[in-house]
Amino acid sequence: MRLRLHNKIFPDYSLNMRLTYILIGAVSLLSGFAHAQAIPAVTLPFETHAAYFSREVASQTILDPQVFVHDKSAQAERHWQGIEHVAGVRNARIDDPAATDLYTARGAPLGMTAVQWFTAGGTVTLTARADGREDVTVHLHGLKPGGEFSLFENHFDQQPIGFTPVDGTGNGNSFVADSTGSASVSMVAPAQMTHANAVLVVYHSDNETHGSERGAIGETAHHQLIARVP
Repeated sequence: MRLRLHNKIFPDYSLNMRLTYILIGAVSLLSGFAHAQAIPAVTLPFETHAAYFSREVASQTILDPQVFVHDKSAQAERHWQGIEHVAGVRNARIDDPAATDLYTARGAPLGMTAVQWFTAGGTVTLTARADGREDVTVHLHGLKPGGEFSLFENHFDQQPIGFTPVDGTGNGNSFVADSTGSASVSMVAPAQMTHANAVLVVYHSDNETHGSERGAIGETAHHQLIARVP
């Protein structure tokens, strides 16, 4: 048997193959659409890294392991997170006076006060892509105006904990806060994040980006905000 289509004659199998290809294409399209719909976007609030860290180490007060305040009685030591700080500074605490100036582990000024550091916040929205990647959109406020920042991804399933740039390369994960201390940035992560991950906002007190690296923790790089993926 032969079929006539548009005044042309095709064998039965030709039509069947064309219909099969159309069906396969439609199924693939619907499958991709269903996958995207099955994993909706999720928006997470950032919390201070100090609060997250203090909860993890069961500290009775919220302290920041990576920023410091002047304290004449403080001795030089290697303490939280293995960070070695000079004499005369100690870890900043949430109960320090709001106007207290902050310093690095080397005693260099951060150019901001305790209240500025501890009141920053924002949200991150993660939107899964059908190809396995993920759109990451971050809105932040309360940052140091004109400060240099980067977004990194925590890998809690690695020992020690691993850190990679959110964009996967370190070429597009850095940004500068505007004159009001706000920032809105978007990038594509190479893989969808799970509870083994978190989005981390790193402040660079040397005003330089470090590509795929965070910088010297406590000296030129300081974790300010974090959002753990549920």
